[in-house]
Amino acid sequence: MSTYTTEITSDQIPSDNPIHQRLLKAYYLAEPYIHGSLLELGCGEGRGVEILAPKCDEYLGLDKISEIISTLKIQFPHLQFEESVFPPFRSLNDNVYDVIVSFQVIEHIKDDGEFLKEIYRVLKPGGKVIITTPNIKKTLTRNPWHIREYTPDQLFDLTNSIFDKVEMKGITGSKKLWEYYEQNKKSVERITRFDILNLQYRLPAPLLRIPYDILNRVNRNKLQNQDNDLVLSISQDDYLLSDNPDSSLDLFCVLEKASSNF
Repeated sequence: MSTYTTEITSDQIPSDNPIHQRLLKAYYLAEPYIHGSLLELGCGEGRGVEILAPKCDEYLGLDKISEIISTLKIQFPHLQFEESVFPPFRSLNDNVYDVIVSFQVIEHIKDDGEFLKEIYRVLKPGGKVIITTPNIKKTLTRNPWHIREYTPDQLFDLTNSIFDKVEMKGITGSKKLWEYYEQNKKSVERITRFDILNLQYRLPAPLLRIPYDILNRVNRNKLQNQDNDLVLSISQDDYLLSDNPDSSLDLFCVLEKASSNF
């Protein structure tokens, strides 16, 4: 598939392995919550479909990339996939889904408030939503593909203004994973030291996307060449659920719609 950038990681590119495993972990952490009718917002290449689909009675995956949706329909003919640019969810009725998952998506959504209100609308009373997104406190540089990133408090305040119950956790890592993170941090600092005018935060995001992708790919390859065993040995087991979102790499947010309407 030709849609991969450093933002859409591949399990086929060895230097992407730590990020691929990080994205994969959310699906394993979501497993205990899955039942009934499931909606995945931003299903991407279907990284976790085989993990979640056996746990639910009905599955619908939405994504904006038509080529990916076409491929998924062939690969998983017993499941539903639709091309969709959201919010809103124009084809979805109110109070339909028992569980909704959306991993590493909300940071790409321009109107995050409308996004969450639409999720609340299509979620059944008593239903749960699981959202992951990067913790900006651990972000090493500006990602021009992201409209914004959140602190734990910011995401809590936003989600708590819409949902009836919010549980904020995080995804942290093993000693091995943090070793990779520190190597990555040092490497990124060596690159960004040349940005003396702080252009990464001053230029419009579209102008930064191509150089960001090139430098990110160079950096990942460099980290692999520097310690191939470390990069390839990281698995989803090296990512751990944490009760301390502030020190975590990703925020893991569980949202709930009350069983009765108020």
